[in-house]
Amino acid sequence: MPEWTIGAVLDAIADVVPDRPMTICGDRTTTYAESADRTRRLANFLAGRGFGAHRERSELRNWECGQDRVALIMHNDLYPDMVIGCLKARVVPVNVNHHYTPREVAELLDYVKPGAVIYHRSLGAKFADVLPPDSAELLIAIDDGSDVADLPGSISLEDALAQGDQDADITPSPDDVLMICTGGTTGRPKGVMWRQADTYAVSMNGADHESVTEIHDKLGAPGAPWFAVSPLMHAAGMWTAFAAVLNGQTVVLYDSPKFDPQRVLSTAQREKVGMMTMVGDAYAAPLVEELQRGDYDLSSLFALATGGAATNLKHQHALLDLLPNIILINGYGSSETGNVGFGRSMRGDHKDTFELREGALVLAEDYSHFLDAGEDQVGWVARAGRIPLGYFDDADATQKTFPEVDGARVVISGDRGSLAPDGTLRLFGRDSLVVNTGGEKVFVEEVEEVLRAHPGVVDALVVGRPSERWGSEIVAIVALNPLHGDVSHDALHEHCTAQLARYKAPKEFIAVEQVKRLGNGKADYRWAKATATSQVSLP
Repeated sequence: MPEWTIGAVLDAIADVVPDRPMTICGDRTTTYAESADRTRRLANFLAGRGFGAHRERSELRNWECGQDRVALIMHNDLYPDMVIGCLKARVVPVNVNHHYTPREVAELLDYVKPGAVIYHRSLGAKFADVLPPDSAELLIAIDDGSDVADLPGSISLEDALAQGDQDADITPSPDDVLMICTGGTTGRPKGVMWRQADTYAVSMNGADHESVTEIHDKLGAPGAPWFAVSPLMHAAGMWTAFAAVLNGQTVVLYDSPKFDPQRVLSTAQREKVGMMTMVGDAYAAPLVEELQRGDYDLSSLFALATGGAATNLKHQHALLDLLPNIILINGYGSSETGNVGFGRSMRGDHKDTFELREGALVLAEDYSHFLDAGEDQVGWVARAGRIPLGYFDDADATQKTFPEVDGARVVISGDRGSLAPDGTLRLFGRDSLVVNTGGEKVFVEEVEEVLRAHPGVVDALVVGRPSERWGSEIVAIVALNPLHGDVSHDALHEHCTAQLARYKAPKEFIAVEQVKRLGNGKADYRWAKATATSQVSLP
């Protein structure tokens, strides 16, 4: 059955329901016809500047990319259009976490080497010292209502679109890449490269279609809008938005850079949304508090989906008590695996396992075989079939994470799990040095490296500790240099936030005489986690 490009699916929908709202973000509503035209013009403009595909997929190894890359430093507004416009131009859209510090963004851009950067003006001001990167010959500025000027040498999105009216000779391919940047095992950036036809099918509720008629036929009357609360710069938020958009469903995009539960619930009430997404405890806890405090008409809401981080059971129960008519959907997946599975809970009927999507597997711990339902073993959560090509420009990591097992190429998530007798997945957690705090991944070795650079710190380990507010919070165990004088919590926190995004900075610093390490010099994280829950922090 033929594979489809994401841009072609959008255009097919726009042909049938051109005036249907596609996205709503604050006071901006974009119809399908407007999005189809905007993405067409952006593609033509980029192609006219020489951007596109220079080597086809068949000529490349899995970690190689033959297409130009465009970095997106953006809030949610117009994010879907910029992604699809890039794909129509056969260039690779690359997400950039705008919570990063300029140093971190510079590091990411040095790795990705984008030929262009599309940015919201307010974020351009934040990253002015590192934009444009040496690789970029084009900056496109999007007006976000801020009073800051465009970066020197930028062209406005409006002018770029005006120059893109004449159609260029572009034939996008299902093989063209969509890149999702996440952190690596040492905290360094890694770009997960998906064929667009695969990520459409696996994570955007898409499929291969026999003809355009099949796409047209699945478009019914518009239902209640979906509400993508989480940032689209993260895979979970982008996949939610695109799962709606590419099925003819209006999606509301959260229009503030900061999570505000009152604003979220007021938006849900005003737009009469049917489904809403959130990110673990960092969203669930304040939403519960606001629902208890406020008076909102959410009678249109039938589902609340959570993903990107774990949601504590007590928050799940509270949400179901406060919104007794909804279904709570726990999604599970990662940038590397796509959407692996989901669990559906209702008031009085909680599910703690995940129904697996096509291709999801559990691999035995020794990689010898794939587990059967009910097999008494904890293995590795994996996926076969439609999986990413690999990590951009990283052969070793690609071969390690995407090995061939029993004749099939698979992706191994790093999470541990087992299969219940009914075939559902029981998840046991991530087997790596990653802390998920408020929906953001923190790689502890990156934070440790920064801490150890402080003149008053001899050694440091960083771990996660359970937190009602964040799901997990970052805690540092530090051995201090007695010759340096007093080192306070505030001094270490300021040192971290000068080089790292604020969410990566430890919430607490615990001073010890010596950081415990194993005989081979490796960190004793079991000791560190015990210390984090039992010792007194620095004042």
